[in-house]
Amino acid sequence: MALGSSRIRSRRRLMSDMNVVPYIDVMLVLVVILMVAAPFVNPSIVNLPSVQKASTAPQKVVEVVVHADGKLGIKTDKGLKPIELATLVANVKSAQAGAPETPVVIAADRDVRYEQVVNVMKQLQQSDVQRVGLALQIERTRR
Repeated sequence: MALGSSRIRSRRRLMSDMNVVPYIDVMLVLVVILMVAAPFVNPSIVNLPSVQKASTAPQKVVEVVVHADGKLGIKTDKGLKPIELATLVANVKSAQAGAPETPVVIAADRDVRYEQVVNVMKQLQQSDVQRVGLALQIERTRR
């Protein structure tokens, strides 16, 4: 009887090992998916609100970009330059290049809080920037 009971006890012992190979496979697949999808994400695209009719834009404008995460940028000949709210006025004045009649256009993402756009406009108007406007995306209507 002693021999028979020892066999039963050894069969009922709990297995303390865990097979982690399937989890590693899933993680590697997720890493590959993220590596393939990463080049398609472009965070610098601004999703502008749209309007039916708008007048034509002047030849030279200074464009201030407000991104969805609240960061600011100014478009120059070399591309989009990130700036802070504290240095906004100095950057706009240098971009106007001594021509204060050059219009300043604020291009704000559709998802930006209204308060952030108003703060940018307020900062520009308090520093005597004469022409401040908002950029809109024109929707083409089908007739």
